[in-house]
Amino acid sequence: MRAVRRYLRSPAAVIGLALLALVVGVALAAPLAFPGDPLGLAGRPLQWPGANPRFPLGTDPSGRDIAAQIFHGARTSLLIGGVATAVSLGIGIGVGAAAGFYGGWMDDALMRVTEAFQTLPGFLLLLVLVAVFGSAIATVTLAIGIVSWPATARLTRAEFLTLRSREFVQSCRTLGMGNARIMLREILPNALPPVIVYAGVVMASSILLESALAFLNLSDPNIASWGNLIGAGKGVLRVQWYVSAIPGIAILLTVLAVSLVGQGLNDALNPRLEGRG
Repeated sequence: MRAVRRYLRSPAAVIGLALLALVVGVALAAPLAFPGDPLGLAGRPLQWPGANPRFPLGTDPSGRDIAAQIFHGARTSLLIGGVATAVSLGIGIGVGAAAGFYGGWMDDALMRVTEAFQTLPGFLLLLVLVAVFGSAIATVTLAIGIVSWPATARLTRAEFLTLRSREFVQSCRTLGMGNARIMLREILPNALPPVIVYAGVVMASSILLESALAFLNLSDPNIASWGNLIGAGKGVLRVQWYVSAIPGIAILLTVLAVSLVGQGLNDALNPRLEGRG
């Protein structure tokens, strides 16, 4: 309850939660509000928002309903962001925890692997993975998670290096606890707050990376996504700018919401703030 009160005391965190709830609500309402195929042809191409009551947000260059793509695209963006973040955190926490806890040769080996992944720019590595393994939505999501884990690993390693010499860890060793139990039950919960904050960054970055791939026509074209809609509007950007602007605003609000929620969770879960509750 203290954590909840600390979270609610932050106006930015509450705004972020409200925005994220709005995006989730849009995603959940998509099948009800637009039960048909969001990529199906709906009307005359390039109708401006408000020009036709049937299409409140207008139509894209192919005559597809932009509002339907926005609603269904919210589902795609949240799914990509959530799964890619889970993959990134799973790999990063595992590598960083092992490196920081055991140290020595294991730390050196795992950090060399991490540095090898960081040698190439993340987006360039993502392009290579998509080019080799295809642009199906599952492949794109997994590839985004794979290129996003090194920073999580370094952050987790730093926390484990700091915490492994604390008195409560030494007490656990004295009591005969195994390494796995100490890592998972004692150190990891105390190392999570900064990782949780970075999870928000990873999720926001995942949504942006998928949008960038879609803009380059390298994402799954058979899926309604905000990135695909932005890509569809790039050819008419000078005249019908709304085609790209509307999904761009949706991405902006979602990324902002995720970032604010992540920061709010950090403030709420940080043990150093316990005395302020």
